[in-house]
Amino acid sequence: MLKATGALGAFFGSSGLASASEDDSESSRSELLIGVSPSTSDAEATVASALGTGDVVHSNETLHYVTVELPANTPEEAKEQIEATLDGIDAIEYVEENATLEAYTTPNDPYYSSQQAPQQVNCSGAWDETLGDSDVVISVVDQGIAYDHENLEANMDDRTGAVFVGRGSDPYPVNSNETHGTIVAGIAGGETDNGIGHAGISDCSMLSARALNEHSSGSLADIADAIQWSADQGADVINLSLGSRSHWQTLANACRYAVDQGSLPVAAAGNEGSTVSYPAAYDSVLAVSAIDANDRLASFSNRGPEIDLAAPGSNVLSTTLNDGYTRASGTSMAAPAVAGVAGLVLSVYPDLSPEELRQHLEATATDIGLSADQQGNGRVDAAAAVTTAPDGHEPRDGDNGDENEDEDDSNEDEENDNGGDDEPDDDTFEYAVEAHEDDVEYFLEGVEGVDFTPQVEAETVYVSDDGTRAAGLLIDGERHAFDGLLVDESVMLDADVRGDGTAFIDGEESALGWYPRSGASGDDWKDIDKLLDLEDDESVDDEPEDDEPEDEEPEDDEPEGDEPEDDEPEDDEPEGDEPEDDEPENDEPEDDEPEDDEPDDDEPEDETPDDSDDDDDSGDDDPLDAWRRGDISFSELMDALRSQ
Repeated sequence: MLKATGALGAFFGSSGLASASEDDSESSRSELLIGVSPSTSDAEATVASALGTGDVVHSNETLHYVTVELPANTPEEAKEQIEATLDGIDAIEYVEENATLEAYTTPNDPYYSSQQAPQQVNCSGAWDETLGDSDVVISVVDQGIAYDHENLEANMDDRTGAVFVGRGSDPYPVNSNETHGTIVAGIAGGETDNGIGHAGISDCSMLSARALNEHSSGSLADIADAIQWSADQGADVINLSLGSRSHWQTLANACRYAVDQGSLPVAAAGNEGSTVSYPAAYDSVLAVSAIDANDRLASFSNRGPEIDLAAPGSNVLSTTLNDGYTRASGTSMAAPAVAGVAGLVLSVYPDLSPEELRQHLEATATDIGLSADQQGNGRVDAAAAVTTAPDGHEPRDGDNGDENEDEDDSNEDEENDNGGDDEPDDDTFEYAVEAHEDDVEYFLEGVEGVDFTPQVEAETVYVSDDGTRAAGLLIDGERHAFDGLLVDESVMLDADVRGDGTAFIDGEESALGWYPRSGASGDDWKDIDKLLDLEDDESVDDEPEDDEPEDEEPEDDEPEGDEPEDDEPEDDEPEGDEPEDDEPENDEPEDDEPEDDEPDDDEPEDETPDDSDDDDDSGDDDPLDAWRRGDISFSELMDALRSQ
């Protein structure tokens, strides 16, 4: 079985896709994917001529395969015989099960053991050159993305995406369980330097290819179609936080097609602590393993010679539903970190081919001392990848950082403009910060009448031994340091300075991420609105409802302390769709090799006369024999099997 790590039906007409059946694990297990030769002009007609009409439920002329529905009660022996017969037709290249895929993630307590993924992959050095270009497109083949999230909306592509699972047309999550796609998208393309929420890796454009349903499952056909569609839409990078213990030809063909169209597929290595899963193991795909905050291989991460790069995959902060934020772990989180860095590179060097981009990311990676099977070429390094010119390529327009620098200069000028003739640099800034149970105060001397914006910069955040953090405060463009507040990665709050020199945070302009030293524990989220109105500790418990799946098991995570990644893949399964992540593929290897048993499958029918008095065998064999002889059509065969 496969495991996984939009928006309009109108797109199907131009992408070579016919209508697909609604996904569910049982029906998809009753379907076969039949691949036909690329030289065949009409895949559906080719298969229909061999099988008869009425049972072809989906076709993809671009990837040259057809989906055929079998009765749910079709015996395995009958399936194998059908596959063997189809394999004997010259125009048919392969037959395989339309397997089910599921999400490759284990969400964790959103307020536990912070990990700074952008800093770990050295984003700050890359962001000095580019935050990402909206012309670079990253497609997320996953669950739907909450494209109206405060930290995603500005980076969503104008096309938004497409739906490949079910019968809807909106690539938006359908219920509160559908968080995986939004988490993945927030890592790769959460808005950066906007003063709210977290910082994603890049400000590239995001596409939502919704191929997994609210239960974190989708069919092999849906995934392949989503990959093909993403490539046809011009996606530069395709994130695949999904996988399988088995090789599937339809999946391999889709990934190869994407590369041929100019897209780089980036895939999660898998969470079984075993060998690399597919599609990550394909040569056409960049495979990513997961490391923790200390550059150790996460215990759940798959490893092997197919690994190309390593990236943070333990307790990674990202977006979730209802404008919320959460932490999640898995190779599903590592893959979009690499996808985001790939987007940064293409923002500066847009002419790189998928293979050149892949080689450049590998060549600029940082060796963190792990084996090649664990880290591949090393941990992805955003700064090195962006600032090191690939062989034969120059930065776009020769000035990959000027635009951002000009914008920064402009912002700095605005900050320094206080409405007077004196330069702020001539002023003396002396201040203190106090956090109380009911408010936060900045005490300033020598700055009467000045408005300023306190801003927490991600790269200045550190965690001390006692669990508190310090951060940088920007006043008129100058960075200062203070202690006394627990802060999140990136927060912007407006404040006004009163004439007496005391600055109070304006609750109406506040954002998430500030904590008082007293009045609540560091495990509780607070925004300034709640902080200013705080009367008791219980009032701070409202925010975690955005991350309900994770809230159920916080206590289970606490004993692990600094090593959250050790437990995540197996222990934290609040969303209800994760228990299958460790085991489902164990059921599938036999399904990949039905042809191996063909001689045995044929022998019983050769030996068993049509009038066999073994009702069980004759019920299976008679229609199959008749179909193979051409006496009945495939539809008649299906009817016969259903009647049994």
